[in-house]
Amino acid sequence: MIVIVGVIVGVVLGLVTQPDIPPILQPYLPIAVVAALDAMVGALRAYLDGQFSDRVFITSFIFNVLVAALLVFIGDQLGVGSQMTTAVVVVLGIRIFANVAALRRHLFKA
Repeated sequence: MIVIVGVIVGVVLGLVTQPDIPPILQPYLPIAVVAALDAMVGALRAYLDGQFSDRVFITSFIFNVLVAALLVFIGDQLGVGSQMTTAVVVVLGIRIFANVAALRRHLFKA
């Protein structure tokens, strides 16, 4: 429940304050958001399975975002930034859809 409240507060604060993102960080923001969504959906799945751990969630959240941004940064340095971004989004998207499918099976027994 705290996670959901935190996300709602964060979204509202972002919409109200409309912070400026430095141009150097802009390519990494979408990847960070997708990585954070992956961690949140995984946490929800773990909660419904009775296996949620706040430590695992926090470390997963931080490391998902950092590793995804690092992969995109390395891709930029190698000159394949857009391809690396696509690869990261595909991998995280597959994980999100797998977790959502598990949530659907858990909630709707289907």
